Amino acid sequence: MLKLLITLQVTALAVIASMEDRIVKHRRDERGSVTIEQVIWAGAVILIVGIVVAAIRAFVTSEAGKIK
Repeated sequence: MLKLLITLQVTALAVIASMEDRIVKHRRDERGSVTIEQVIWAGAVILIVGIVVAAIRAFVTSEAGKIK
């Protein structure tokens, strides 16, 4: 699960870096800026959901170990 989370984080950072490069190159051209913003928000949401799933899974696993 940790490998998946790290992969998602690296992918999100790569996408964000790529989008930032495009934004810098085309600052005056605002076509597609809404789409870029939506992609960045989608990446952030995916990252947050991954963190929440990992936290819940860790909690449930630790609590399941306490069952007699």
